[in-house]
Amino acid sequence: MSAVPEVEKSPKAKSLAAGFAARDMAQIAVFAALIAAMGLPGAITVGFSGVPITLQTLGVILTGAVLGARKGTAAVAVFIALTLIGLPLLSGGRTGLTALASPTAGYLIGWIPATLLIGWLTAMILPKYPIVLGLLINALGGVVIIYLFGTAGLLVRTDLGLWAAISTNFAFIPGDLAKVVIATVVAKGVHRAYPGLIRG
Repeated sequence: MSAVPEVEKSPKAKSLAAGFAARDMAQIAVFAALIAAMGLPGAITVGFSGVPITLQTLGVILTGAVLGARKGTAAVAVFIALTLIGLPLLSGGRTGLTALASPTAGYLIGWIPATLLIGWLTAMILPKYPIVLGLLINALGGVVIIYLFGTAGLLVRTDLGLWAAISTNFAFIPGDLAKVVIATVVAKGVHRAYPGLIRG
């Protein structure tokens, strides 16, 4: 008796087998591209630490707030993976390897837990998405968590003391808080227009 031939899985079936539906994969790709696009305006380096001001953290906050923990973290991971294979998608035309070899390494690494936390907490306040809670969640992930990892990176990669490393972040606070406000307003509108975008 001949063996029954294995039926080739469709792309949709393969996506589902991997844990993501085709629509999820499309959303992940769109937000990875959004983070890349936000690096096009370039970066402004502030202070002696070499930490740049960039719009890409806005993309990271938006990704977690709109897609949630699972899809959002996947989108950021895809973006970082692309930079690690040599694509100059980080602001200023940097690659992931360049960033990881610099004092800014911790900030890049912090994008993953920041997105995960924002997405997880955002799911808890849906479907209403109260604006105040959204602001607090996005500030916790997009500012506190990223600064925490970034400061740790500065301590490892530079000769800065603890207070000097912490104070390096002060120049970024006004801009990052503005990003938190923008991301929260956008996320509120998206979740109002597309309820159920984050599933549980």
